[in-house]
Amino acid sequence: HTFLNGLVTSHITLTHPGAVLILPVANDGKLVMIHQYRPSIDRWIYEFPAGTMELNESPDVCAKRELAEEVQLAASEWHKIGESLPAPGFCDETQYLYVAKQVSDCEGELDDDEVLEVVHFPVDEVARMIANNDIQDSKTIVAFCRAQLLGLIR
Repeated sequence: HTFLNGLVTSHITLTHPGAVLILPVANDGKLVMIHQYRPSIDRWIYEFPAGTMELNESPDVCAKRELAEEVQLAASEWHKIGESLPAPGFCDETQYLYVAKQVSDCEGELDDDEVLEVVHFPVDEVARMIANNDIQDSKTIVAFCRAQLLGLIR
């Protein structure tokens, strides 16, 4: 790779198909999160539902699928709140962020490698958990902050 300053060096980039993250707002105003076991770090973490896009799948379609699969919800109100680049130093992944409102129960099936429980927290509790480092998942923090700045959660 040749950099703008003329430096020539090797650079490895991991290619990723893209992912989505959904910040679901339950009809009582609480945020729907998952407490998920992540084998890469060998522990349970709190995060919003998310998933990798399938081949030729649009972010919008993936977001609806992942919301159903991970928390068995459908939403009639969707807000696209932008994209996030989780690791641009070595990976080309783009994460598409959504807020889902006006939710209703639906059928969904977890992937075989997903071990999780669904939990609901008030917005101020999620803010406290982020501030106290109880939530460390970067995509969750980015989506929460952006949704709050856009006035979609209070």
